Amino acid sequence: MNVVARRVLPPVLLGVAVLAAWQILVTVLAIPQIVLPSPAAILAETLAYIPVLFSAALVTGWNALVGLVVGSLLGIGLALVAASVRVFDELTTPLVAALAVIPIVALAPVLYTMYGADVQSARQVVAGISVFVPVFLNTLRGLRQTRPVHRDLMRAYAATRWQAMRTVTLPTARPFIFTGLRIASSLSVIAALVAEYFGGPRGGLGTFITASVAGSDYARAWSYVLASIVLGLLFYLAALAVENLAVRHRPA
Repeated sequence: MNVVARRVLPPVLLGVAVLAAWQILVTVLAIPQIVLPSPAAILAETLAYIPVLFSAALVTGWNALVGLVVGSLLGIGLALVAASVRVFDELTTPLVAALAVIPIVALAPVLYTMYGADVQSARQVVAGISVFVPVFLNTLRGLRQTRPVHRDLMRAYAATRWQAMRTVTLPTARPFIFTGLRIASSLSVIAALVAEYFGGPRGGLGTFITASVAGSDYARAWSYVLASIVLGLLFYLAALAVENLAVRHRPA
C-alpha cells in the first residue's frame, strides 16, 4: 500500500496544484474565457454534457480500437516475415520509414475522398497506419535481439523454425513488442481524433471539439479535450495491463 501511495500521490498532488494555480490565475487576472477557460467552467460543462461526452468517446474509441488491433496485427505479422526473409526486410523497411513521415493532416482528406465522408473507415485506416509503424519497427528490432549462440543451440537441438521462434526469438522480442504497443495505444487515439478534425460523420470527440470552437463554446471544447485525455489514458493503461498479464503468465 505504501508503494502504491508513493507512486500515485505525487502526480495526483501535482495535478491538483496545477488546477488550483490555473483557477487562481484565471480569476485574479480576469482572463477571458475565449483565451483560457477556468477549470470550474470546464468541470461545469463536463458534468452538463456527460452523456454526449460518453457517446462521442465511444465513437472515437471504437475507431482507435479498430486501428490499434488491425495495425498491431499487421505490424507484428509483417515484422515476423521481415525477420525471417531478408529480401522482404530490405523491401519493407524503407517503405515503413517513408510511411512514418506521412502527416495525418495530409492523409485524412485523401482517405475521405476514397472511402466517402459518411463512413468511419477513413478514421480507422488513419489510426491503423499510425499504429502499424511503431509496432512494426519495435517488433522487428526485438526479433533481431536473439543472440547467435542461442540460434546455434536451437540448430544443435534440430529445432524447427517455429520452435526456435516460439521458445527463443519471441520471448526475447516480447519487451520490444509491448513497448511498441504502449506507444501505439496512445497514437491510435491521437490519430483518430486528428482524422475527425477534417470531416467525416459527426459523433466523435474531434468533430465536437471543432464544432465547439466554431461556436465559441471554449469551455465545452476543453471538456471534450478532457474526455480525449481520459480516453487516451484508458488505452495506455489497457496496453500496460495486457503487458503485465503477459509477463505474469510467462513460462519460467
